[in-house]
Amino acid sequence: MKVLDSVRVLEIGGIGPGPFCAMHLADLGADVVSIVRPEAEPTATSSASAASALSRGKRSVFADLKSPEGRDLVLALVRDADALIEGMRPGAMERLGLGPEACQALNPRLVYGRMTGWGQDGPLAQAAGHDNNYAAVSGALWGCAPADARPVSPFATLGDIGGGAMYLMTGLLAGIVQARATGRGTVVDAAIVDGAAHMLNLMLHARQRGLVADERGHSIHDSAPFYETYACADGGFITVGAIEPQFHALLLDRLGLAGAAAFQGPQWDRAAWPARRAQLQVLFASRPRAHWQQLLEGSDACFGAVLSPVEAASHPHLQARGVYLQPEGGALQASPAPRFDGQAYAPGPASAAGSDTASVREKVSAGRAQEVWRSAR
Repeated sequence: MKVLDSVRVLEIGGIGPGPFCAMHLADLGADVVSIVRPEAEPTATSSASAASALSRGKRSVFADLKSPEGRDLVLALVRDADALIEGMRPGAMERLGLGPEACQALNPRLVYGRMTGWGQDGPLAQAAGHDNNYAAVSGALWGCAPADARPVSPFATLGDIGGGAMYLMTGLLAGIVQARATGRGTVVDAAIVDGAAHMLNLMLHARQRGLVADERGHSIHDSAPFYETYACADGGFITVGAIEPQFHALLLDRLGLAGAAAFQGPQWDRAAWPARRAQLQVLFASRPRAHWQQLLEGSDACFGAVLSPVEAASHPHLQARGVYLQPEGGALQASPAPRFDGQAYAPGPASAAGSDTASVREKVSAGRAQEVWRSAR
């Protein structure tokens, strides 16, 4: 039994954070039925693309929401759902007759989750955008580079997933808790700009403490030599994050720098940071990444090699925890997270787009839509 076995989620298929949120809920046991648009020629961004990690644990049903049949199918499934996920521009679901008012009239307990970049209101609400745009305007992209380089978005993770999907999931689960206590659902407005900005509160706390400046290149994360990314002789990269004094002392000891002239004096002497960074750059560039892994990995020097996802899947620590998986004949994907009672959940099988259309339509047409859902509350 999984923690969300009693939760029923209807997903209006889209791209990016909405499908990720639905996948995450399915990973934790939720019964997810995904409504996808039938397309003759699926594209790279199509909700009707081949089975993938984002479709695992879900059932997939083709439906044209602009048709009376598609609308009726959604409304039939809404009656017994706990939550609905949609990621269209504000007002689009209302024009289809599938907005919160119509759905909650049939099911007052429904938690209606709305996933957008800019939110349901505000000057930019109707504008198109993507992960890097939302991260940029929220303030989250500002610190994603050294001062002398252009900020680069960590693709899809900072905005779509961190600021979007995870905040939508939090809102949905909070709404379901309220609905089960009161019988009253809610509408969740999960905007990526809101979530990405909210994630900055730790950084803003550091700003209050003087660790983060209002100019790039003057903060702990982009100027301190002991919290930095360094290039290695083989073209690889490593990171150090030895902020605490005992970890910093250990790092210098392991590197043979404890007695070096440049490293004498207080760790937080900012005037000494450029010279120390330059010396560390030369040192780390003298040996390949594997050398530094052997010397520093697993110690309290706060070290991590920069790995690609494919390399990470082969790392002994991640292998021991089963962090990545690759089904036979399938693509590399990350395992469900987090763990419960020390156990990692196995993901459900990935469904091909529309693979459950016939079985679901048969039940809905027969007036037995409630039988579509796997779990009973």
